[in-house]
Amino acid sequence: MINSPKAPVLNVEALEVVYTTRAGPAKAVRDVSLEIWPGKVLGLVGESGCGKSTLAFAIMNYLTDNAAISAGRILFCDQDIVRMNSRELRHIRGNEIAMVYQDPMAALNPSLRIGPQLTEVLVEHKGSSGVEARDACIRMLQRVHMPDPLAVMERYCHQLSGGQQQRVLIAMALLTNPALLIMDEPTTGLDVTVEAEILDLISELKREFDTTILFISHSLGVINRVADQVVVMYAGELVEQGSAQDIFLDPRHPYTAALLRCVPKISAGVQRTTVRPIRGKVPSLHATPSGCVFESRCDRARDRCRTEHPEIEQTADGHWARCFYADSPDPAELEALRAGPADTRVSPIGDAPVLKIDGLRTYYKAKDQGLAGIAGRHKQGFVKAVDNVSLDLGRNSTLGIVGESGCGKTTIAKCVAGLVPPNAGKLDFIGIDIAKVVEQRPVEMLKELQMIFQNPDSTLNPKRTVGEAIARPLQLFGTVPQSEIRNEVVRLLDAVRLGEEYYDRLPRQLSGGEKQRVALARAFAGRPTLVLCDEPLSSLDVSVQAAVMNLLQEFQQEYGTAMVFISHDFGVVNQLCSSVAVMYLGKICETGPTEALFKPPYHPYTGALLAAIPIPDPTLERNSIRLLGTVPSALDPPSGCRFHTRCPRKIGPICEQETPPWREVTQEHRIHCHIPLKELRTVDPVFRTEQ
Repeated sequence: MINSPKAPVLNVEALEVVYTTRAGPAKAVRDVSLEIWPGKVLGLVGESGCGKSTLAFAIMNYLTDNAAISAGRILFCDQDIVRMNSRELRHIRGNEIAMVYQDPMAALNPSLRIGPQLTEVLVEHKGSSGVEARDACIRMLQRVHMPDPLAVMERYCHQLSGGQQQRVLIAMALLTNPALLIMDEPTTGLDVTVEAEILDLISELKREFDTTILFISHSLGVINRVADQVVVMYAGELVEQGSAQDIFLDPRHPYTAALLRCVPKISAGVQRTTVRPIRGKVPSLHATPSGCVFESRCDRARDRCRTEHPEIEQTADGHWARCFYADSPDPAELEALRAGPADTRVSPIGDAPVLKIDGLRTYYKAKDQGLAGIAGRHKQGFVKAVDNVSLDLGRNSTLGIVGESGCGKTTIAKCVAGLVPPNAGKLDFIGIDIAKVVEQRPVEMLKELQMIFQNPDSTLNPKRTVGEAIARPLQLFGTVPQSEIRNEVVRLLDAVRLGEEYYDRLPRQLSGGEKQRVALARAFAGRPTLVLCDEPLSSLDVSVQAAVMNLLQEFQQEYGTAMVFISHDFGVVNQLCSSVAVMYLGKICETGPTEALFKPPYHPYTGALLAAIPIPDPTLERNSIRLLGTVPSALDPPSGCRFHTRCPRKIGPICEQETPPWREVTQEHRIHCHIPLKELRTVDPVFRTEQ
C-alpha cells in the first residue's frame, strides 16, 4: 500500500474503549485523537494502566471479548478499521499493519524453528514459494544485523538471547513492508546495551524502509531516543502531544513535568537532586473525576479543575496540552529552584567495613544439553558465575553492582544472603564469617541481614495480610515488645506511604509499587545492618520508582543501614549509591566512588554501559559506543581479559592471552584493564555536554 505524504497513515478520532467488568464499565481509553504521518515515529508514553496497550490493540482490532470501541474512528490509510469485517482485518493484520510485542517468547512458537515461523509470514500474506520466502527471510535477518542468520533459521526461540529474539520479531514484522509498525514496549526487560542496539536498529530501519512507527513505552529516555512526535497519556486520556524537543524541554502539562522530575539526572559534573515522585494514585477507571483526571495529584490545581473537564488545546505551534493552566509556572519546579541542588546520598560512617568479600568464587555444575547429554554421556562443566571477586562495604553506605544479565550480580547477593554456598573465598559480615548457607547461620544473623527481591509477588505469601507479613520479622527477632507490634507495623506502613488502611489487605489487592513498598517495610522492620536489594525497581513505573528510591534513602538515614544495590540502570545507581562495582562475566572490571565512574578514565565496558543509557534530554550529546557480538558463555569464558571479544578498544594479543592488571586511578578507584591509565584518561567522555 502506497501512502500519500499529504495524508496521515493513521488517524485516530475521538476514540473510546470500554471494558465490561464485574465492578462495572471501565473506560480505558477516552476521547483520544492522534495522527501518524508517513516515515515518522510517534512515541506513546505513560504509566502502567494509562491505556497505551489498549489503544494499540484497538488499532489492530485485537481487543478482548469484554472490550469494545464505544465511540470514535480509527482510519488507516483512509479505511475505518472499526467497520472492517474479519476478512478485511485478516488482510491488513501482518500485511499492512504489523506489531512487535513486549515479550518475544510469548509471540514466538516454542515448538517451531525460527525459519518456518518467518517463512510462514511471506507464504501466508504474499503467496511466496518456500525457497523464495526462505531467501527473503535470511536477507531480512541480515538487515536487522542478526549474527549468522543461516544458523538462526534452524534454531528454536529458547536457543536465542533476548536481543536476538527481539530482532527476529522485528524482522518478521518488516517482511511484508507494512505501512504501519506498532511496537509495544519492545525493549522492556532487555539489558541496557542490548536495548541501545535495538533502538539504533529501529532508527536505522526507519531511515532505510521509511517505516511509520507507533512506539509505546513507559521509559521517557527510550521515547526520546526514537520518537519524532510524542503523545503522553494519563488515566485513559491524551494529556499532551508535540515534538520530542518540545515535550522534553518545555512540558506544558503538569503530569508530563512531574514524570520528568521522577527521572534521576545522570551526567558527569551534575550534582544530584532528590527525585520527586508524583503524590497520590491514578483514579479508578470505573469512576473517573468529573473535572481534570490529574487534579488530585497536581501542584497547579485550582477550584475550576475539580468541576470542569479541560479540553486539549494548542499552547504553541504543534504543541497541545489538556490543562487550564498549561502556561502557568510549575510550583514544584519553582520550589526546586529556590531550594537549590542537594546531594541525596548518605555519607558512609567509619572506616571498618560492614561487609568484606575476599576472593569469592561461586561455580554452578552444568551438563551438556545436546544429544550426548540426553543419552547420559554428558560432559561435566562449571558455570563460573562469580570468579575471584573482592569488595568492601562501609557502614551507612550503598554499593551499587551493575552489569549485563548473567554477569554474576545476583549470585554475589545470594552468596551474602546464604541462599547459595560459595566454592571459595571469604565473606566477613560485621566480623563474623558468613561463608555458609542460611540454615547454618544463627537467628541473630538473620535479623542483621535482609534482602529485597526484584519481584515482590514471589516473596509475599498470598494468604497473609500486609500487616501479618510485616509483623512476622518483628515477632521473630523481638524488635519491639509483643504489645507494640501492631503500632510498629502501622508506623512502618506510614513510613512507606501506605497507611493503616492497608494492614488487613492481601497482596492481590495491591499494585506492583504497593507490593514493593510492603517488601521494603518488611526488610527494614528488624532494623538490619545490611539490606541486599536485587533489582527492586526494574519492574516499576518511573513515578513509583522515584517514590521507592526516596523511601530507601529515608530508611537508610533513619537506621544507618548499609545497602548492596544490584541494578542494570546506571541512573538509579547514580542516584542511590556512594560507590559502584562494574561486573562482566563473573569478574569486577572497575570499582570506585560513583562520581568517578562518570568521567574518564574508565574501563571500556563502563564507557559502553554509560553510552547505552537512554536519557530524556534531547540536548545531551554523547559518544556512541556499541558492543559487538553477545556475552560469551560463563561455561567457557575467554582467556586473558574476558571482555576482549567485544571490546571496542582492544590493543592486541595481550588482551587475549594475559589477565589484565589492576590500575589504581586513586586509592578507591581501580580499573582492571591492559590499557595504560594515561591512555584511558585521553578518551573523550561519554557525556560531552553537561545537563
